[in-house]
Amino acid sequence: QLHSDVDKGDGSIKYILSGEGASSIFIIDENTGDIHATKRLDREEQAYYTLRAQALDRLTNKPVEPESEFVIKIQDINDNEPKFLDGPYTAGVPEMSPVGTSVVQVTATDADDPTYGNSARVVYSILQGQPYFSVEPKTGVIKTALPNMDREAKDQYLLVIQAKDMVGQNGGLSGTTSVTVTLTDVNDNPPRFPRRSYQYNVPESLPVASVVARIKAADADVGPNAEMEYKIVDGDGLGVFKISVDKDTQEGIITIQKELDFEAKTSYTLRIEAANMHVDPRFLSLGPFSDMTTVKIIVEDVDEPPVFTSRLYSMVVSEAAKVGTIIGTVAAHDPDASNSPVRYSIDRNTDLERYFNIDANSGVITTAKTLDRETNAVHNITVLAMESQNPAQIGRGYVAITILDINDNAPEFAMEYETTVCENAQPGQVIQKISAVDKDDPPNGHQFYFSLTAEAANNHNFTLQDNKDNTATVLTRRNGFRRQEQSVFYLPIFIVDSGSPSLSSTNTLTIRVCDCDADGIAQTCNAEAYILPAGLSTGALIAILACVLTLLVLVLLIVTMRRRKKEPLIFDEERDIRENIVRYDDEGGGEEDTEAFDMAALRNLNIIRDTKTRRDVTPEIQFLSRPTFKSIPDNVIFREFIWERLKEADVDPCAPPYDSLQTYAFEGNGSVAESLSSLDSISSNSDQNYDYLSDWGPRFKRLADMYGTGPDCLYS
Repeated sequence: QLHSDVDKGDGSIKYILSGEGASSIFIIDENTGDIHATKRLDREEQAYYTLRAQALDRLTNKPVEPESEFVIKIQDINDNEPKFLDGPYTAGVPEMSPVGTSVVQVTATDADDPTYGNSARVVYSILQGQPYFSVEPKTGVIKTALPNMDREAKDQYLLVIQAKDMVGQNGGLSGTTSVTVTLTDVNDNPPRFPRRSYQYNVPESLPVASVVARIKAADADVGPNAEMEYKIVDGDGLGVFKISVDKDTQEGIITIQKELDFEAKTSYTLRIEAANMHVDPRFLSLGPFSDMTTVKIIVEDVDEPPVFTSRLYSMVVSEAAKVGTIIGTVAAHDPDASNSPVRYSIDRNTDLERYFNIDANSGVITTAKTLDRETNAVHNITVLAMESQNPAQIGRGYVAITILDINDNAPEFAMEYETTVCENAQPGQVIQKISAVDKDDPPNGHQFYFSLTAEAANNHNFTLQDNKDNTATVLTRRNGFRRQEQSVFYLPIFIVDSGSPSLSSTNTLTIRVCDCDADGIAQTCNAEAYILPAGLSTGALIAILACVLTLLVLVLLIVTMRRRKKEPLIFDEERDIRENIVRYDDEGGGEEDTEAFDMAALRNLNIIRDTKTRRDVTPEIQFLSRPTFKSIPDNVIFREFIWERLKEADVDPCAPPYDSLQTYAFEGNGSVAESLSSLDSISSNSDQNYDYLSDWGPRFKRLADMYGTGPDCLYS
């Protein structure tokens, strides 16, 4: 209540209120100064209101006292329950944790005034989750309450935590939240094999690196705590088998390291250990974190193909060997206990030319053809060994036959030499260095000897010098070579190799006489070159040749243009004439021309039309005949005419493959009165009576007058 000292209680003073909430939340009795709240107040929305009040003279409306300011403070009551703003919660704690291990802290907030009373003082308690967990009443820290909680027994717990204000007293408000606690795994379980021994059967033909078996030790832990390693610690198969771990399934995979042989060993025994890779020292008291088992592997007998005594046979034979010469022998046997006899053959895909044969029983390889080292120096063939009792069992052996060389090829020039000699060459001048090649391959290398043949040894033009290094030099014996006298010399050279017996050949060296420059480089080697200065120069000859070529090109162009003009107007698949107007400039022969068009076929439906060949395309199929037309009532005659023409166009292979306009000068069937032409009538001697025309009505009166027999007839 507001009251002014000036107020005598006679109603001359009135009170007014201003500020936040004035008139809306707070009102004042202008006569008494009492301030009232018009609605329910919430401290959590606004805790303070600042107002201004003033006393005025009711008559003059002037203040009688200065304006005064005051603050209204909202006193809190416990009208808000605690709330877990971050709930619900999830947390994890390792299994087997000791009592009192902190799990998670929960926090509840109360909107009431913490400075006034106990409305905002919260106490925590656990409603669900005992006796496994507990909560600190003041801090909200959740802790384990039981020791040795085992994840493998139960791995998840649902807790309900309550927060109550008024320090937990009766009448306080409360709120709850849920906390899901998951026990995380620790390595507290050692691996254990479900069985103390295993047995597996495998065929002896199983390839190396094949999987023999999969075994697994059980471990209740998960993740890294369940990771294991396997190893073979004992047994007679240490070098034959190995074991590895599958990272996804933690299984031990036993694989073969060496080929199995039932005839050599029928079974193997392995001692295998499985151990955890990550051991927790806290749980060593639970026992060793490893386990042992025994694996017995039984090898099963399989019908195996024959086996050669060697994987690769190396043999040699001279290329001079005669057909039937023995080269070598291969041997194979059946590894099975039955020891079936073996028959041999050559895989002809490796000996397409059939150079070799093999004895089916003994395995002796002989030559079947004459051999040539220069054609093929090494033959790689495959020999097949088949069991007599089971031909499907085939073993393969590989034979490399090297052909030994003999001296059966004579030496020859290493290349085709183009030798020239200058007209101004001096005696003893080197004009060519030659060498030789030989297809043979002697063990100590080639050694060639060069000389001139007997008939060329005493020539006066050239001589030959053997350089003793498988080369020879050709030199001039004189000077004064002239092309007019002799433009080409042929020098026969005799070459002998060092083989036993030695072979020789005569090779002819062609030497041309040339005109050379000052450096001895040949310029012109033709004898006819002397004629050119007296006639035309090289430039003139080139000009003449260019003119001739130009004339030839012009002639070809003219001939091509004339051929194009004479091309027939034939429509082919490469020329699209749609939407193009083709102008023929072809005039018909008038009524006398009966070759171009058969007008009767267009004007009369009842005649039989012969098949006409189109003149603008080349027909591929000739139809023998067309169906004849029957008499049809006049009301459908044109429709039938067009329909028949349409069918003819559809089945006509000569018709163009696109829509086209067909025009027919068809006027219908002939009249029952036939022709009424006056030209025909005047030229005929017919005695036909045309008096009936007068009965046909006014339209035929003129004809009746012309052809009638009455007294007024113009032509009677």
